[in-house]
Amino acid sequence: MTTAAATGSASSRTLAHPEPADVRLETVLHALADPMRMRVVRALAREEGAAGLSCSYFDLPVTKSTCTHHFRVLRESGVIRQIYRGTAKLNVLRRDDLDALFPGLLDSVLAAADRQAARLGDEV
Repeated sequence: MTTAAATGSASSRTLAHPEPADVRLETVLHALADPMRMRVVRALAREEGAAGLSCSYFDLPVTKSTCTHHFRVLRESGVIRQIYRGTAKLNVLRRDDLDALFPGLLDSVLAAADRQAARLGDEV
């Protein structure tokens, strides 16, 4: 890993992201297994092409600290990229990286999540 965090020199405005070569399937699957994190990923997938969605865009029924934890797990697993724009932290799905590493995985998981949400009447 060659990120600033790997060397311990990340500033508070620079967030550590794994290099594509360091992204592991089991870590991605763990990140996607949580319902709140899947909710975030589904929203990011729907809004792809946007410059990113701020953390405040997501209305998750959890505390702020738990929300922060979920975003950190998604970022550290390589599922999302977080970028500061002014005071906002924007979130972007790392689709290109995930598709290159695990072809079809993200589309399959998102399609299954959409089917489950429809079946359970849990549209988000």
